Amino acid sequence: MKAVIIGAGVAGLSIGWRLRQAGIDVIVIERAQAGQGATWAAAGMLSATAEHNEARTPEGELAYRARALWPAFAGEVEEASGITIGYTQNGALMAATNAQEAKAYGARAQLDPDLKFLTPEQARVAEPLLDDEIAGALWASQEAQVDSRALGRALARAFVHAGGKLILNEAVVRIEIRGGRAVAALTPAGLYGGDIFVLAAGAWSGLIEGLPSSAIPPVRPMKGEMLALAPPNETALPAHVVWGNDIYVVSREGKLLIGATQEDVGFDTCLTAAAENWLSSRALSLMPGLRNWKIVEHWAGLRPASPDGLPLLGPSSVDGLFIASGQHRNGILFAPVIAEMLCGLILGRPIDFASFDPRRFGKTQT
Repeated sequence: MKAVIIGAGVAGLSIGWRLRQAGIDVIVIERAQAGQGATWAAAGMLSATAEHNEARTPEGELAYRARALWPAFAGEVEEASGITIGYTQNGALMAATNAQEAKAYGARAQLDPDLKFLTPEQARVAEPLLDDEIAGALWASQEAQVDSRALGRALARAFVHAGGKLILNEAVVRIEIRGGRAVAALTPAGLYGGDIFVLAAGAWSGLIEGLPSSAIPPVRPMKGEMLALAPPNETALPAHVVWGNDIYVVSREGKLLIGATQEDVGFDTCLTAAAENWLSSRALSLMPGLRNWKIVEHWAGLRPASPDGLPLLGPSSVDGLFIASGQHRNGILFAPVIAEMLCGLILGRPIDFASFDPRRFGKTQT
């Protein structure tokens, strides 16, 4: 069996690597550089608790399952690639900026033994940079983070070391279909035949030509801008991921990442003063001590968003073509579980994908 994967982000590379480990001949084709799209732009939080209020929703269950896979997945990636990816399970604080949020967090803590509600004083002990007017915080000890930029490099190396073929700077423009089955991927440089195709091109997943309307994933780009701050000399970075005031802050390699905006502006990745001002003001309101920190980086990425907010995972209406897209804000978190599930489907293991079936969108996905 030969598999052709379109897109070398965290999803495409993870799926390709797992398929190679299963003995499948795999080519991953990437329009630019491996791991340089949404993977590179991400902050790398593995935040099932912060992103999903409950595990009882399908996406929540997927998130918690993915987070549970991450410790072993991270160790395996590092061993296979020789690259440290910065996986750390050091918990996260969800800061309550008002009494209503504090009450809601307190209620969540009573229902979940993995969560703990912190008083304002306890919250500031955990993170001294928090504003004096903080109303409390929810402590989630199981939350983790990873260096997403290192992760992209590591997955690419692990895939190639496993015998996979990685083709860069070639955009797949068309999927050839014969007799209702995908048979080849066309780029400006060549035609790549295969038995199985996985469309994991992130925000670009809906632009591939040659597909019937029922198989085109309804994925659109969702722009997000972020900042990185450098602390003054000898100022300690936050020890945990902190959520609050509609933003999050993440310490990475001596800098503090602040994210993220969300705009539906197509493929525009221009950096804006409005986004910088919004992120800065939100961060200062949450942590006033950041006022003397210096902005050292400002970037934007494009998240793949679906109409209902859920990922598209599984077979399309075209035989031999699978979709792995629409992860929106959770691409890094979902990576190990998406690889597990897609590989299972491709290799013939029955998996329940009903909630994420790419064919669920009525007449556009039949």
